[in-house]
Amino acid sequence: MSEPVVDAPVRIPRSVRILGSAFALAALLGACSEQKQASHQPPPPPGVTVAQPIKRTVFDYDEYVGRFVAVDSVEIRARVSGYLDGVHFKDGQIVKKGDLLFTIDKRQYQNALDQARATLALAKSNLDFTKSDFDRGQQLVKDKTITEQLFDQRAQAYRNAQASLDNAQAAVNQAQLDLEYTELRAPVDGRIGDRRVSPGNLVTGGTSGSTTLLATIVSIDPIRFEFTFDEAAYLRYERVAKEGGTDVASRGTGVSIALKLIDEPNYDHTGRMDFVDNVIDPSTGTIRGRGVFANPNGLFTPGMFARVRVPGSMPYDGLLIPDAAIGSEQTRKFVLVVGPDNKVAQKYVTLGQATRDNLRVIKDGIGPNDRVIVEGLMRARPGMVVSPHEKGQSPAPPAAAKQAK
Repeated sequence: MSEPVVDAPVRIPRSVRILGSAFALAALLGACSEQKQASHQPPPPPGVTVAQPIKRTVFDYDEYVGRFVAVDSVEIRARVSGYLDGVHFKDGQIVKKGDLLFTIDKRQYQNALDQARATLALAKSNLDFTKSDFDRGQQLVKDKTITEQLFDQRAQAYRNAQASLDNAQAAVNQAQLDLEYTELRAPVDGRIGDRRVSPGNLVTGGTSGSTTLLATIVSIDPIRFEFTFDEAAYLRYERVAKEGGTDVASRGTGVSIALKLIDEPNYDHTGRMDFVDNVIDPSTGTIRGRGVFANPNGLFTPGMFARVRVPGSMPYDGLLIPDAAIGSEQTRKFVLVVGPDNKVAQKYVTLGQATRDNLRVIKDGIGPNDRVIVEGLMRARPGMVVSPHEKGQSPAPPAAAKQAK
């Protein structure tokens, strides 16, 4: 009986198996690469916000540091000597012209006035007697009753009595003044300082330099502001004035100026120029200017420092852009603009004055139709293509989003 035949297994060579695995791996990698290339798309260009420069009529301004000075500053000194009897104000208060400030013991001056009035009454009595004697002598000398020498003596006595009356009247007037000087009143409106002498102390009066200083008063409304500017600025102001612009360097033209205090961000206080000195200081090359400001609330104090801004040019049409749109490259300033092909370009600019609404005047470097990047500066580079949208409008959706819709 014959045995069944069994087929022997076919052996695949190892090299053939390795080659097949390589082909399978290559086919898999190729399929993955094709799938990756099919799903990969370039990223959309970055979005930026652009705006055209704002056209506005502007001035150039110059800024200076100065200090406030009082229009009136008065030292209160006594005109007569005596013991200080009373103080009628509080240190640092606001006083009005005519307010009583100090009183000096007036008893001796009252006595002097009474004595002068008594002397005046005596002089009037003597004048009346000599006048009557003189009037009678005129008729008697005509009748040859008295001699002409006796009449001349009566006339002389009458003239002496008149002089004595005038002298007594002057003494009364002086005594009256001395009595009034015992009351020291405010000569101007303003703020008074602290008292320098307490009641009971002897006050030295008069017109010499050794008189006693009792207090000081400074006016506060209006108040002056003094500052200095150099010779070059003075010449520029003069030339602007000749062209019909603001005449800062003239005397009393009333050019409007603005001021801010050291803790204020903006020039909110307005005043007017009222004086420019007539001599340039040869030691510093500067000239002194002065403005006047209203101070109804007493905010400004003499001696306080502040910054003042004065117009330094004629009005001109300027282009303004936000300060945030300006970049710095060492000492140069630049802005980024977007061209018609949405490519970013860098333009160097010359800066002008800053405005209160955070805008900056651009004197040179850009045109009125340039689209300046005002937001998204960190995403833009010169030569890069961007997706711009006008400020105040919604940005356009990217291309990928449009295709998905």
